[in-house]
Amino acid sequence: MSNQFRQAFQRMASQVNASGGGGGAGGGGGPQRAAQAAARSIGALASAAVLSYGAYNSVYTVQGGHRAVVFNRFVGMKDTVYGEGLNFNIPWFEHPVIFDIRTRPVNLQTLTGSMDLQMVTIAIRVLHKPDPNKLVWIYRFLGENYDERVLPSIMNECAKAVVARYNANELLTKRDEVSREISLDLQKRAANFNIILEDVAITHLAFSPEYAKAVEAKQVAQQDAERGKYIVMGAQQEKKTIITKARGEAESAELIGQAVRKNPGFMKLRRIDAARDIADIVASSGNKIYLNADTLLLNLLKDKDEKLEKGGSGGWR
Repeated sequence: MSNQFRQAFQRMASQVNASGGGGGAGGGGGPQRAAQAAARSIGALASAAVLSYGAYNSVYTVQGGHRAVVFNRFVGMKDTVYGEGLNFNIPWFEHPVIFDIRTRPVNLQTLTGSMDLQMVTIAIRVLHKPDPNKLVWIYRFLGENYDERVLPSIMNECAKAVVARYNANELLTKRDEVSREISLDLQKRAANFNIILEDVAITHLAFSPEYAKAVEAKQVAQQDAERGKYIVMGAQQEKKTIITKARGEAESAELIGQAVRKNPGFMKLRRIDAARDIADIVASSGNKIYLNADTLLLNLLKDKDEKLEKGGSGGWR
């Protein structure tokens, strides 16, 4: 292109110089020849410009992850979908339209109601792309911004339809099931518009502030009830422990009384056991002291033992 312009300017300059030089010798024919040379030069420049425009617009490149469809001024949209790389077209008569067929995300947030009439705010994220084999139909009926025209409406409708089948508790406990149903419904609806959905996910699920407070109050009440139930169970268990302990002490006292009545030597045996325990404590102590027998409880019940021995076995009958 630059070479053609350079050659055209050189030819025009040479013709102008030639016409100027001849004008001095031949008289009035010089201006006419100069005008003719200028006209030829302008024609050459125009031809070079047309050729350059045609050469530049006769090819186009389709980048990776893209496809192209071509609009022809005579026949309309051509049925061929052009792939990646260098492609040819007729300048001015044909116009290529490039589509990005890579996966793209779109987010939608909508307010809807559950089966138990609770207002729910749900946000959905969809990964989508156009069907590469249906780009001509998409451009003809939807245009390049097909996702903005189709996806918000069908996502809103499918989300509201699915959420209305569940109550508020099930939306939380069956979240995967809700997401799967929304995905199936969206795929069916998007297939009618030749749009492929690769993934559908619920990114946010929130209830009204009033419902959230009611759920929190319910959980707190349940926790208080459970705590109260365990407190009652603990008190009952403690009561049983006290009763059992009292019964044991009563039975123990009764058994001791019976043993004393049947055998007066029982008290002597208990006194000996107590004295042994005291002696062990004193022996293991670091301070060494001397104690008499009374301190060791060896003679603590001496008088009673003597009375029991004088009374004989007849006094206990």
